[in-house]
Amino acid sequence: MKRIFLLVSHLGCVALGFALGIYALPILTQPPSPTMNQVQEVTNQALYTATFQKDRQDSDFLHWGEGSVSISSQQVAFVGELAPGPDYKLYFSPTFIETEAGFNANKAQMIQVGEVKSFDRFTVSLPEEFPLKDYNTVIVWCETFGEFITSARYK
Repeated sequence: MKRIFLLVSHLGCVALGFALGIYALPILTQPPSPTMNQVQEVTNQALYTATFQKDRQDSDFLHWGEGSVSISSQQVAFVGELAPGPDYKLYFSPTFIETEAGFNANKAQMIQVGEVKSFDRFTVSLPEEFPLKDYNTVIVWCETFGEFITSARYK
C-alpha cells in the first residue's frame, strides 16, 4: 500500500511539474513586448479597432484575452492581456469566430498573418497588399494545442 501511495504521489508531482512547465515556459522565454510608442504608431494609423473579450464562447480560465486591437493597412497592434501559452498565431477570418469548432470549420477561408510572442502588447506586420476589407475578425489561436484563445470583430 505504501508503494502505491508513493508511486501515485510521485507521478502526481511529475504531472504537476510538467503542467506548470508548459504554463511558465512561454512567460519565461517571451521576447520583450513592443514599446507603447511602437503600438501607438499603429493605433494612430488604424483603419479599424476592435476589442478582445474574456467572455468568448470557448474562452476559459486558461485560454482568454482582453484588450484593444488596432489594425492599420500594414500592422496589427494589441494592448491588454492574453493568457500565456505556446505557439500563438494571429489569423484573419471573413466570419466571426468564437469557438474551436468554428475555427476548424472555417480555417480554409482564414489567413494566418503572424506569430504572437508576448502577452501584454504585440505588433504583427501584415503581408503586402493585405485585403483587410475581405475579412471582419481577428483571432488569436494556439497552434500547438488547437485551442481558441480570443477573437475580435473589427467590422
